[in-house]
Amino acid sequence: MNLSGSLLAGIFAFGTALFWGTYGPLLSRGHHLMGTEGRFRPFICVGVAYLLVAIVGPIVVMYTTGIDKGDGLLAGWTFRGILWSTIAGAVGALGAFTLIMALGYGGPSSPVYVMPIVFGCAPVVSAFTAMYLNNTFKISPFFAAGLLLVGVGAVTILITAPPPPKKGSQEHGAKPAAAKTVAQSKVEDRAIAEKQPEEPKPSEEAAADKRPLEPPGDREQA
Repeated sequence: MNLSGSLLAGIFAFGTALFWGTYGPLLSRGHHLMGTEGRFRPFICVGVAYLLVAIVGPIVVMYTTGIDKGDGLLAGWTFRGILWSTIAGAVGALGAFTLIMALGYGGPSSPVYVMPIVFGCAPVVSAFTAMYLNNTFKISPFFAAGLLLVGVGAVTILITAPPPPKKGSQEHGAKPAAAKTVAQSKVEDRAIAEKQPEEPKPSEEAAADKRPLEPPGDREQA
């Protein structure tokens, strides 16, 4: 492979790491923003995105740029190619499903440790799968040591994963108290009024003191 090909391969590889690295946190956010438990609804949204990006997108690019167009969209299909590609798509979809389940059980903070486990173990599985399919089991000691370190790192992340946040300190905080209804306000006002002490009634002497004085003329006539 020439230098330009290696450079382009590296650029697209880093692009894959960027997209797949943000895939888990974004999927977790969509899961926890669903109106219900929301584990299968995000999976349906992933399928819709696959339809747009993996079916409509290649057709548009193929006919606008001419890349991989060949003799047309209907040409170049083989049974074995279709079979293995479909198996690969099914494996990818199952991986998205198991990732959704892991993020759902782990809570909002699960991408912190779920994604490192996924991307730590996935290269090991990918390496052994590729060696099996290509019948190349002869590897160097350094390559084997690297695979071993990746596996140990994934297990270490799982053991030392940060604990989930407490219920009182969730992402959106505590829910605000519900507004009081009119009926509740009336009941509370009535209870407050009943608790207030009654004003004491004035005694007869106090009432007599408060009577207006009669003029002297009226007393003589009486």
